[in-house]
Amino acid sequence: MWVLEFSRQTTATKEQIWNHWADVAHWNICDSSVERSELYGDFKVGTKGVFKPVGGPKSTFVITNCKPLETFTNTTYLPLCKVDTIITLTETPNGLLVNHRVEMTGFLTFFFSRVAGKKMAKTFPQAIENLMSNIKKSNK
Repeated sequence: MWVLEFSRQTTATKEQIWNHWADVAHWNICDSSVERSELYGDFKVGTKGVFKPVGGPKSTFVITNCKPLETFTNTTYLPLCKVDTIITLTETPNGLLVNHRVEMTGFLTFFFSRVAGKKMAKTFPQAIENLMSNIKKSNK
């Protein structure tokens, strides 16, 4: 298994963060590594979508876990590799903790972690910072 995880505290509300995530077609506003994303239905377990990273191939995903205002997981099946992206919101005494975690498992994890994993490691922190910045701007 290969894991990448990044967390950040914020003063944003759960609703603000959740509304961004549920707006799949606009994930690229905060994440410059996303060329295009689309969801084919409601933001709930079982709904499928597509995700196209900049410079990468389009892949499909399915929402495999969804607890509104708490957590969701989207799962992508690559050749001989499963990628779970797990997003969690946790209330803490210091504000809301936003956590992004990617888990890769399967025979070709070594390959995909080197190809896609390196890009994710570079773009995750900035994508979360951009999200927080956009929320602050929209509150003004």
